[in-house]
Amino acid sequence: MRIFLLIATNMAILLVASIVMSLLGVNTSTMGGLLVFAAIFGFGGAFLSLAISKWMAKKTMGCEVITTPRDNTERWLVETVARQAKQAGIKMPEVAIYQSEELNAFATGPSKDKALIAVSSGLLYGMNQDEIEGVLAHEVSHVANGDMVTLTLIQGVVNTFVIFAARVVAGIINNFVSSNDEEGEGLGMFAYMGVVFVLDMLFGILASIIVAYFSRIREFKADQGAAKLAGKDKMIAALERLRQGPASGAMPAQMSALGINGKKSMSEFMMSHPPLEKRIAALRAS
Repeated sequence: MRIFLLIATNMAILLVASIVMSLLGVNTSTMGGLLVFAAIFGFGGAFLSLAISKWMAKKTMGCEVITTPRDNTERWLVETVARQAKQAGIKMPEVAIYQSEELNAFATGPSKDKALIAVSSGLLYGMNQDEIEGVLAHEVSHVANGDMVTLTLIQGVVNTFVIFAARVVAGIINNFVSSNDEEGEGLGMFAYMGVVFVLDMLFGILASIIVAYFSRIREFKADQGAAKLAGKDKMIAALERLRQGPASGAMPAQMSALGINGKKSMSEFMMSHPPLEKRIAALRAS
């Protein structure tokens, strides 16, 4: 799937997990118990994000699902997705349009057979049919590859690492302060919670770099899948058109990583999408 819709929800759940675990008095000296709690909260947050991903996307982007096409353009859009979904061996996704001048599209959903593919009005009416077909094939490939579930598992692993590592390090700091404190009281509950919160954020940044790396790999694979479904020339044409269009930026932060055209960043390590130039070069070399 298209994962970084997960990040906003996951970060909120990491914060809640931090507070709840501290209030419950989870014994950080028991590594096995801490690891179990970290896994429950880490994977729980990721899979909760996955379960509500389609609903959240519809609400966030104001997606209008096409139940009955209103014109030939919408009819062609639905028929094209249906044809590509059949080629890819998946059930027909919901097809939607959201209002935005940006050239973008995304796919999301909890499974291959319960997916949503949405395109912006700017893309639908600003690209030719060959280019749109390439974009749709890219999104269908994401669904067929099971990217949402794969990245959910990756997110669960890194969430578990963040929760576990933050509390282990906070415990070490607490023990160090305690050993140097005449009264041996350590940080105290509120100071300990503050340290854990800061460490959650720092390790969360590292985790986001890891998830972004796998997301970029996923984009290259979806481009290759689209070349098989729609033809290499159409996929290259779609990416060239996206490269010539305005920079991505209309999507909210929690949704931007889902689009075919991701936001730019000061460092490629933080980008959910490879630069369009690299994606085009990879297709031409294949």
